[in-house]
Amino acid sequence: MVKKIVIVEDEIFMREELQYILEKAGYDVLCVNEFSNAADEIIASSPDLLLLDLNLPNISGFEICKQIRGKSNIPILVLTGRDAMKDELHALDIGADEYLNKPCRSERLLARINNLLRRLEDRKNYLEIKGISLDLQTYTINVKGKAAVLPENQGKIMELLLENCGRLVTKDMLFKKLWGTTEYVDENALHVNMTRLKKSLNNLDTDYKINTVRGKGYCLEPVRKNEDN
Repeated sequence: MVKKIVIVEDEIFMREELQYILEKAGYDVLCVNEFSNAADEIIASSPDLLLLDLNLPNISGFEICKQIRGKSNIPILVLTGRDAMKDELHALDIGADEYLNKPCRSERLLARINNLLRRLEDRKNYLEIKGISLDLQTYTINVKGKAAVLPENQGKIMELLLENCGRLVTKDMLFKKLWGTTEYVDENALHVNMTRLKKSLNNLDTDYKINTVRGKGYCLEPVRKNEDN
């Protein structure tokens, strides 16, 4: 599938040159020409990556970066003439993934873009919340450096709980995830898998616990201070 890249650059010559380089490399390119509502336009276009200048009229690239990071995890590569270390550190601190100075050789730019997109693909195989990551291919769960491979059904339950962390996961949602149906399901099988998953989480010393919502389902929630697992 062709990857889409959005360019936010106010210098027309630079914008057209970047568009030419990226389209020649096989990317679908969208250029943003109005910057006051750039963040909303970028998010609405659902790109795979954003190429962002910092010096823009009426709004700074820093502000656009912050606005996007409040709503999206789109990879952001800052390409700017600002070469002060404080600017680079600030951009990275507010959510930029890469920082390059202009002028930049096209080979270097394309290599950084390729690296960011590859990292994005790798992230799609994982679910993460603070303190827990789950490899969706192997159902390996990692907690604070401690890892364990979950059996398939426990892995599927954990996937659903992580996707809905802090929200109710109903029994019907779990039945469909595990067995593809809500009919003729043995609730005892779900209970056994859930009990074993709770034990696995306790053994990994997580900061979360699976709470049972009687008659409705389950919820993955942070452990409160002084609360006994």
